Amino acid sequence: MKKIAVLTAEDDLSVDLTLHDFSAALLTVFVEKIVRPYYSGNLNIAVKDLMQKSIGEEKFILSHVKTG
Repeated sequence: MKKIAVLTAEDDLSVDLTLHDFSAALLTVFVEKIVRPYYSGNLNIAVKDLMQKSIGEEKFILSHVKTG
């Protein structure tokens, strides 16, 4: 858990991301329908933004779920 806390505190930490066995057709549709119109064609910004939004949504949902 300490590693996660350290990594989230490092705003300037960057990693390269490689997609394996990813459908070229799916990527093409994603770029045409999402990246071009909403992110000015910048796939890198689109992926970062959508990841951040997904994490935010999960945190919101988990904060509203009552356990046991």
